[in-house]
Amino acid sequence: MDTINPNLIILLGCLVPGLMTGLGALPIFATKNVSQGLLDTLLGSAAGVMLAATCFSLILPSIEYGGGNLQAVLITSLGLFFGAYLIDLIDRYAPHEHLIDKKVEGKNTDSLKEIWLFIIAITIHNFPEGLATGVGFGTDSLKNGITIALGIGLQNMPEGLAVALALVRERYSTKKAFLIALFTGLVEPIGAFLGIFLVQIFQPILPFILALAGGAMLFVISDEIIPETHSNGYERQATYGIIIGFIVMMVLDVTLG
Repeated sequence: MDTINPNLIILLGCLVPGLMTGLGALPIFATKNVSQGLLDTLLGSAAGVMLAATCFSLILPSIEYGGGNLQAVLITSLGLFFGAYLIDLIDRYAPHEHLIDKKVEGKNTDSLKEIWLFIIAITIHNFPEGLATGVGFGTDSLKNGITIALGIGLQNMPEGLAVALALVRERYSTKKAFLIALFTGLVEPIGAFLGIFLVQIFQPILPFILALAGGAMLFVISDEIIPETHSNGYERQATYGIIIGFIVMMVLDVTLG
């Protein structure tokens, strides 16, 4: 790792997690019969991976960079709240369609074409993940960025499969479903590069920015992923998936460290 150009690592770290969404969608070319129980378990493990990456690579570093004292904890808490609230505002007021359960949220959605509902939903769901990756790489520790990128990449694979399957069930062609699933991940590098920019420009408030990204991630996990995995009758499998995913990411975090 020491012999590789750090800028190359950062570039790949921002791009590869998004591409892994398409990698996860590839099985639809072989079969469309993926059981809901397996899908919920995979998505649950993805939530666990994201949760661990958020804790170990965003929240804990935020406290550490802030000085590790009560003031640092308060700054981190404030960042977490505002990060979650920011995504909540976007989720509440931007008309969009949840890809898995097909519920529509927002105002005046009747005038929007279906494809734009998909694009808006994709942006809401994946942008904060990309932002978190960029913020991780924007610190002086490549390990944080690599951990988050790895976690989000692993999370994107079952999510890509879930999106592609949902589209195929809505009579999209396999090719089109794959391309749209791939596109959902390609939104993430935009957030990643923005995250790097924010950290470089606002270095004095790095603890707050790390926590802001962490709060955004926590909101996505709680509001989007976990409800999707616990609404089809496979709650127990999904819960164990979350626990296993968290453990796997925790082990990887220690190994990378």
